[in-house]
Amino acid sequence: MSLQKKTAFAAVVGRPSSGKSTLINLVCGAKVAIVSKVPQTTRNAIRGIYTSGQGQLVFVDTPGRHTSEKKLNKKLIDVSERALKDSELVLYVLDASRPPGPEEAAIAERLLPLIDKVIAAINKIDHESADCQRTLRFLEEHLPGLPASRCLKISSLKNENIAALLSALFDAAPAGDPMYLDDVYTDQELSFRIAEIIREKAINRLREELPHSIYVQVEDTELKQTESGRQVLWIRAFIVTERESQKGMIVGKGGEMIKAIRVSAQKDLNSIFEWKVDLDLRVKTGKDWRSNDRVLKRLIT
Repeated sequence: MSLQKKTAFAAVVGRPSSGKSTLINLVCGAKVAIVSKVPQTTRNAIRGIYTSGQGQLVFVDTPGRHTSEKKLNKKLIDVSERALKDSELVLYVLDASRPPGPEEAAIAERLLPLIDKVIAAINKIDHESADCQRTLRFLEEHLPGLPASRCLKISSLKNENIAALLSALFDAAPAGDPMYLDDVYTDQELSFRIAEIIREKAINRLREELPHSIYVQVEDTELKQTESGRQVLWIRAFIVTERESQKGMIVGKGGEMIKAIRVSAQKDLNSIFEWKVDLDLRVKTGKDWRSNDRVLKRLIT
């Protein structure tokens, strides 16, 4: 007699840079979410899909919850709130290498009414500054009643205790049929995936406030066929920045910076897609886009 499979959406929440995206990429076995040391890299609810003999877990990677009154940050919080509302489970990722602090307390307070569907992953236990007992004390104080079986110590970087975390998630998931085919690991649209890869390469190379001042616009994509019969995905995309004065920093001396971003992004895209990628990458200005409701509505969903 076969066991009934389980299926659940799991909203992944935590402070910026707690390792949410790295964890999802590891579990899904492919690049689903971009990764950077820059806080609030994730700007949308990004779905990564894990399927096994036990069933299917759809991880919804949400923007790191950060206290700010800026319009962009409020939009990011809205994304996280919708994911919490729509998911059967909540995977709360905590960074054991950092003291909890007020932002962590605010997240725990938000999750308290949802405690029955919370699984806590204490991440970065491999870090030299990790203090798991400190994090456990925080959970005991701020999420009283959360069972020890739902508090797991993990390392996304070292792939430690991930199997146990998945088992805990499946234990808490309701019975149900998978929503995606077995070989699907994300449901992101082509243009979105392209834009996110380019943005990752840009923010990991740019300094100061520039990473927060840019977004990527995919203007056009075309699947071409060479004379030899090989398919090539041609892409024209723009890195959009807030001020004209910032364009020079993105282009770099002699075009070195934009070239480095393009080459690195194209390499990643070639590894993700089945076609050879030809990326035409440029820079333009979108004045004060972070305060523009029309742009934010298009970018953040």
